[in-house]
Amino acid sequence: MSTPSGKSPAIHKDPIGWFDYRLPLFSFLRHSAVEYPTPKNLSYMWNFGSLAGIALMLQIITGFFLAMHYKADVALAFDSVQHIMRDVEWGWLIRNMHMVGASFFFIVVYIHIGRGLYYGSYKSPREVLWWMGVVILLLMMATAFLGYVLPWGQMSFWGATVITNLLSVIPLLGDDIVVWLWGGYSVADPTLTRFYAIHFLLPFVICAVVFLHLWALHTHRSNNPVGIDLKKTDYIPFHPYYTIKDIFGLGIYLIPFTFMVFFLPEYLGHTDNYIPADPLVTPAHIVPEWYFLPFYAILRAIPIKELGVLAMFGSLLILFILPWLDFSKVRSARFRPIYKQMFWIFLINVLVLGYIGAMPPEGIYVVIGRTCTAIYFLFFLLLPVVSKYEKTKPIPTSI
Repeated sequence: MSTPSGKSPAIHKDPIGWFDYRLPLFSFLRHSAVEYPTPKNLSYMWNFGSLAGIALMLQIITGFFLAMHYKADVALAFDSVQHIMRDVEWGWLIRNMHMVGASFFFIVVYIHIGRGLYYGSYKSPREVLWWMGVVILLLMMATAFLGYVLPWGQMSFWGATVITNLLSVIPLLGDDIVVWLWGGYSVADPTLTRFYAIHFLLPFVICAVVFLHLWALHTHRSNNPVGIDLKKTDYIPFHPYYTIKDIFGLGIYLIPFTFMVFFLPEYLGHTDNYIPADPLVTPAHIVPEWYFLPFYAILRAIPIKELGVLAMFGSLLILFILPWLDFSKVRSARFRPIYKQMFWIFLINVLVLGYIGAMPPEGIYVVIGRTCTAIYFLFFLLLPVVSKYEKTKPIPTSI
């Protein structure tokens, strides 16, 4: 490492210090991953940030190897995926890890966001940190949607047709955006090529935003379960206390992950996607992947297409203004009895929306979908009232 006097150490005596003096990479890693001050009262709910980073790296690595064998051509794409599964050495494992990894990535991120909602991690001074997290979620959704199209099965083709058509409601530019995405006037070979290129690029954009997310995190440090501002004595070094905790959490995470990879890799998928895409045969029920279902239910809950699209995107974009909708000075839901109840109702409501999104839009499912959509937005719209009139519990002065 660099010497106290500021002089460069000799390379033959201290090669690491010599390199670090010229490019302080080791100092940066030591500060960020070893000495970084971390609240001493963090629970295992704070493991999901590191798990999300590991899941992202796994998706990039497995995606890189899949890209070596995939063919972005409507005549070859479906067969190239079968080739990976049947003929490429360990190809089945790499694809299963990528396919299951996408679902687990969303599970981890959704829990991470839920933890932020419960403990008020979006409140001042962490608003930009929250924004970067929402941007990562949006980029994940775009990447996952594009990746779902690449196998070029029935659900891939029709999902791409339905979802991209929604962009046509954008005033003035909508039709032009759809034509550009399609590379023509229908979902065809140019569409698949463009989706493949963007799908390969977006994970690296996510990495860049993750860097900004971590930068914002390290600027004002982590929130904590109590939600109060801490003293210097309330912090401990990240290593070894939380590295051990993260390793333990990773071990627990890998149990269901590996089980799904080896025994149920296709459980969360749709059977129609194992049929080659056919523009002349429409599936009986077009549904997206499970992690899109709550937002798909919101889209279908409103019979007017333009308003449905607005509600679907609004259900995500409203997260950007959450720090100003909830202006209560108390962060943690532990000390907010009304907000705590609202949070659990909101969580159950999102799960119900996910179920409704997988059901056909008819009968009682339509009524439940519309009711749950109203509850979803009421959660956010009632926050200013709750913030003003809620009687909070006494907040401890220390952890």
